[in-house]
Amino acid sequence: MTVLALRGVTRWYPGSPRPVLQDLDLVVQEHETMGVLGASGAGKSTLVRILAGLDTPQGGVVERGADPRRPTLVPQSPDLFPWLTVAENIALGGRFAANREHFRAARVAELLDDLGIAELAEALPAELSGGQAQRVALGRALAVDPAVVLLDEPFSALDPAIRSDLQVWLREVLTRLRITAVLVTHDVDEALTVADHVVYLDGARGITARWRPREDGTGRDEVLAHYRARPAEASS
Repeated sequence: MTVLALRGVTRWYPGSPRPVLQDLDLVVQEHETMGVLGASGAGKSTLVRILAGLDTPQGGVVERGADPRRPTLVPQSPDLFPWLTVAENIALGGRFAANREHFRAARVAELLDDLGIAELAEALPAELSGGQAQRVALGRALAVDPAVVLLDEPFSALDPAIRSDLQVWLREVLTRLRITAVLVTHDVDEALTVADHVVYLDGARGITARWRPREDGTGRDEVLAHYRARPAEASS
């Protein structure tokens, strides 16, 4: 079942000689993790802002289906409130009227267990490692029971060894909890580890390649070859 789709979406920015996205079609299926790769300037940040409802395209439509729940965004920086405990940060979304019907207080304890941070429930953000803070940020997004979780390079600021472990952990969590997700990343290995369906976004050219690594055995060399094959005039 389709839970989120872009149909013919076009987005221009003032002063730009060309659109960052043009006639883009993208479909996210229920319980699927889609990975979005692309070079710098290819429109990944614009895409995730449109999916999150933070930016409005000048053309095309964003279809959210019959599910009234909005996507939630996990940004590159966890942006936790330093005066709130881990449990309070996860519960934060329940304070907002728009989320109340989708929030259960008991869900906080469940997520602390699901994310492997139950022992940190009363800790403050200053006491957390970078990886732990990103787990809390994911918990905060999941606590309001979103239709889709949008992950915008969530591990980019972490050390490579930590990133590798968290990528495997994220894949396990998304699969076990049957969460629909879109992962925007520069990291080819991260996309292949976490996502069911990987697409290559090339700005106004749209989606120029698709892979399903668990079905077709796609490896990093094949994906990197597509990067190298980009036309010279592509967005940078």
